Amino acid sequence: MPLSQTIATPAFRTTAETFVSGAKTLPQRYFVSPEVFAEEKEKIFSREWVCVGHQSQVAKPGDYFVAEIADESLIIVRDKRGESHGFFNVCRHRGTRLCQDKNGHLAGAIQCPYHAWTYGLDGRLLGAPHMDEVRGFDKADYSLLAANLALWEGFIFVNLAGAPAPLEKWFAPLAEKFSHWNLPKLRSAKRIEYDVRANWKLIFENYSECYHCPGVHPMLSKVSPYDSAENDLCEGPFLGGFMRITKGNSLTISGNACALPVGDVNAEDFHRVFYYSIFPNMLLSLHPEYVMVHQLWPKSPERTLILCDWFFHPEAAGATDPSYNPDDAIEFWDLTNKQDWHVCELSQQGIASRGYQPGPYSPREKIPAAWDEYYLRIIS
Repeated sequence: MPLSQTIATPAFRTTAETFVSGAKTLPQRYFVSPEVFAEEKEKIFSREWVCVGHQSQVAKPGDYFVAEIADESLIIVRDKRGESHGFFNVCRHRGTRLCQDKNGHLAGAIQCPYHAWTYGLDGRLLGAPHMDEVRGFDKADYSLLAANLALWEGFIFVNLAGAPAPLEKWFAPLAEKFSHWNLPKLRSAKRIEYDVRANWKLIFENYSECYHCPGVHPMLSKVSPYDSAENDLCEGPFLGGFMRITKGNSLTISGNACALPVGDVNAEDFHRVFYYSIFPNMLLSLHPEYVMVHQLWPKSPERTLILCDWFFHPEAAGATDPSYNPDDAIEFWDLTNKQDWHVCELSQQGIASRGYQPGPYSPREKIPAAWDEYYLRIIS
């Protein structure tokens, strides 16, 4: 996926200086080592704010879904007051897994399937059969253990650390940047899960350049020139910018817009698609009439589960929008996604060889080089 060049900002010049000195791809161990993978789970996915979904997935009290982060299972649920929570999926009695389904609706409570301890949607222990016979037992001492949860632009983030920096502080560099896309209001029309036999970092690096687009994505390259990128975020945990869409086209199979605009899109941005990576597991692609979001979930050094959602304005599906045809965009990107995953898998296979050595990045790969630089800073 495409981010190939950068505009001349001070941050870009810093990246360019690094480039002149010879930025190279990461050593082999970062893609194949179980020890490095374990370190990533501990230093990154157990300490950083990680995207787990969108608030529309828990639209009503009792709605829930289960998220897996760094080998931990969490219940994401909306309570009766409309507040969202993240709880470890562990009964406080004998540790039994509480919710077994990936998502669903709870009729006012979470009940353990083993001994029927029952918790409110806010995590409070409501009932524990026969425990009133235990001297000194107080239900208030046995609420579900909570994980840090917060919302950014309608997306749900969780942090497993004890006392992380507030999410508002973490996302301060992006304050108001995406507000006109109405991200909190959007609804997913489709989710596709991809099981990719490649390291999660290769997915980020692939997303962050379009050097590969002419050969890998002929359909995409016809409507979005591979050398048209202008990036405004060029270092740190947030990277990206926009690429041009050929005038009169949309990134759909038909080439036509497939829905109402998602927000207050100005005339110039009708001919742009914005691509941003948000460390450590979110890829945000903003089109005039839809938003595509990838969540990356590393499963092993050589395997990544990717959840891809296509979001549209809730009014787009109504009778007021005769152009609404989400499949037009979904089919376009499903094909493009699969092209990307294929070359990522080929990269993984080659990197695993004893013949692999770090290779030089090209000038069109400044953003992957910047991503590597930030990753190494965090993992070191």
